[in-house]
Amino acid sequence: MFDYANADRLVEVVDLKLHFPVYSGVLRRQTGAVKAVDGVTFEIYEGETLGLVGESGCGKSTCGRAVLRLYEVTDGSITIEGTDIATWSPEELRRVRPKMQMVFQDPQASLNPRMTVSGIIGEPLDEHTSLSKKEKLARIYELMDAVGLNRDFAHRYPHEFSGGQRQRIGIARALALNPRFIVCDEPIAALDVSIQAQVVNLLEDLQKEFGLTYLFISHDLSMVRHIADRVAVMYLGKIVELAPRDPLYNEPKHPYTQALLSAVPEPDPNLEATTQRIILEGDVPSPANPPEGCNFCTRCPRVMEICHRIDPEFREIAPGHYAACHLHYDHDDKNAGETAP
Repeated sequence: MFDYANADRLVEVVDLKLHFPVYSGVLRRQTGAVKAVDGVTFEIYEGETLGLVGESGCGKSTCGRAVLRLYEVTDGSITIEGTDIATWSPEELRRVRPKMQMVFQDPQASLNPRMTVSGIIGEPLDEHTSLSKKEKLARIYELMDAVGLNRDFAHRYPHEFSGGQRQRIGIARALALNPRFIVCDEPIAALDVSIQAQVVNLLEDLQKEFGLTYLFISHDLSMVRHIADRVAVMYLGKIVELAPRDPLYNEPKHPYTQALLSAVPEPDPNLEATTQRIILEGDVPSPANPPEGCNFCTRCPRVMEICHRIDPEFREIAPGHYAACHLHYDHDDKNAGETAP
């Protein structure tokens, strides 16, 4: 169990928004915006793993990239080690890049096919350090050892490796500058099932060894349950529920989380036979035209009239357990919400 009482906040995201403009017409005027991330708030403690889950297209990966400022954010704050980097220029961001890195989803696409392993892992060292050639090679070998790659492979090219080995190269590259915070953007999605557990176990071992903090993005709920300390559930650009792992999996509060977890296969045949699946009707609305009120109101099996009019506040409904759902407002809250300007 993660010790939150003695941990400091490393990352704090408040009301983060990332809207991509939509242009149309002969004059290419902006006629709308795709609300990929629409008011996301969370914090990550030093040494913690926060899981971020949701359907494909809900904004998980975009949120992770926005936190690292790989995209220009529309609004909100991103505080890392007490400093808000949301409005920093590329030159200012370059100074903090060593502290925050990313492991990408597709190792095939994220590695330069024309560079050797030593070149790929050593590139961050070239850009951000003044190590000698000998010191740099020693550091490359050290990183290869850390991720379980044979040093003899240092002068091979990415196409000569399996998917799992390529992902290890990507992890070694992310570790090169001794970061404190790593965004893992679906790092196992492109790998064979037999290799996924190896990569996740490697990430856990590296976290213990180097004191890393992870934002682990995935749609694999079983793997997130294995690696995460807390879990945030995202739907259509917003976080609808955030809680410590066991309370969220054992007693989900939001109808969307309940539907997601009901779809996870149960290894025990007796329990699987009694599992009640929650089937959601309809399709996910477009982030360019989200519904009025709650984003989930068009598919929610427990929708109420107020859900179509008022967007529920993301609030704490139990110690450390947050949800954005009118079901957890008391009667006075609902009345107050109906009369709010």
